[in-house]
Amino acid sequence: MKDVIIIGGGLAGLSAAWRLKHHDISVLESENRIGGRVHSERRGDYWLNWGGHLFAGPGSATDELLQSVGVASSPVPGTLTAMSLNGKLLLKGSVEMYPFRAPMSWKSRFALIRAGAKVRAAVMRYGRVAKRRPGEDYRVQQQRILEFMDNQTFTDFTGKLPTDADSIFRPTVSRSTGSPETITAGAGIGYFHTVWNKNDGLGRNIDGGPSTLTDTIAKELAESVQLNAKATEVVQKKDSVVVKYTQNGVEHVEEARYAVLATPAPITRKIAKNIDSELGDALDKVTYGPHVSAAFLTDEKGPQIWDNVYSFATPKRAFDIILNQTNLIRARETKRQPGSSIMTFSPGDSGSRLIDKSKEEIIEIILKDLDDIFPGFSDHVVEARVNKYPFGSAYIFPGRAELQPILTKPDRRLFLAGDYLGSTYTETAIQSGFTAAQNINSLLGTESIQNIDINTSLYGVSTS
Repeated sequence: MKDVIIIGGGLAGLSAAWRLKHHDISVLESENRIGGRVHSERRGDYWLNWGGHLFAGPGSATDELLQSVGVASSPVPGTLTAMSLNGKLLLKGSVEMYPFRAPMSWKSRFALIRAGAKVRAAVMRYGRVAKRRPGEDYRVQQQRILEFMDNQTFTDFTGKLPTDADSIFRPTVSRSTGSPETITAGAGIGYFHTVWNKNDGLGRNIDGGPSTLTDTIAKELAESVQLNAKATEVVQKKDSVVVKYTQNGVEHVEEARYAVLATPAPITRKIAKNIDSELGDALDKVTYGPHVSAAFLTDEKGPQIWDNVYSFATPKRAFDIILNQTNLIRARETKRQPGSSIMTFSPGDSGSRLIDKSKEEIIEIILKDLDDIFPGFSDHVVEARVNKYPFGSAYIFPGRAELQPILTKPDRRLFLAGDYLGSTYTETAIQSGFTAAQNINSLLGTESIQNIDINTSLYGVSTS
């Protein structure tokens, strides 16, 4: 019997496994690669990226994991507030001036000024609410963040806006995979806080690409990781958990003292056959939107307009954001090297419009928009690849805060982990994995002490 079976080899599952690596564990990953929605590949000094790209800094669970694994991260250089709208690129300057610089009608301009002032004031309040207090448990902080302005949607907060004004807010809010009409005002404000305050929260890149972290963990775990191992059933017994899974067409059954379910909420709900009913109902309410990500490697020789920008919001496009994955390299160069790595991200509604198309069609659509924004871009593309994630991210909807105490409570021998258990994505994934592992470490330690006491009683061995 194993000590722990971890179902899901994404960031949450690997974080739990890292903390449990001194026990007899097994990590079951349904895909043929580790990492889940953390997915990058090296191309010389550059890397292509299709998944998580921003990570938390000093004092976070992410920082603790990176240091423990021996992987470096660096603050994101360049601006996060660039925008392409109606044929114009806004590369720098105060976001408060965008209504006067972006081409739009005066009706949209005035509406944007009014709504922008409300958002700016709310971002300042959010910063105070989201700040972790000395000695505070992260779960208390997370509950407070979820409850911030959670009784209305972002659209309820801003009011219905003219098309151009709405289009400026929508790409930032939609990174959640929700939309202004479905996510809480607080969650939307949180995204603007991240973009406008890159030194707070999620503001770091992993050197060498995000998969440097997940691949390094997987290499250390070695044979404990099973790829192409799809869990089909998880059943709790009195003293163990029985997991059925298929691997390469063969069905297996494995038993462990405890299990970590680090899978998306709908999958967890499906495979956990005798989970607590209240927890099951809460999992049913967790709502996801899709991601479609495209990565492009280029071979241009000279400087480009995106070199000093990390991200561009891109209203009215097939993607909501462009991410310059060579921005970290550019900031360290003494001489600009050829080529770039560019990622486009289509979450939520924009992802839904693409996800059923072929990857070739998606690349064609995205390249057309990229050529409109950066004329001649496609002439320099030497590699283009698309990844689709039907369960991209879970977004925060009105009423979501009420589910948090239920979702984060262990169910006997089952412990949940995943980014849907909070609002900070990669940081939530790691923190929830750590928490599950800590609980199990404590329980396994208690069982070991009890076994020693039993043996002492049976055989009369003195421990003094």
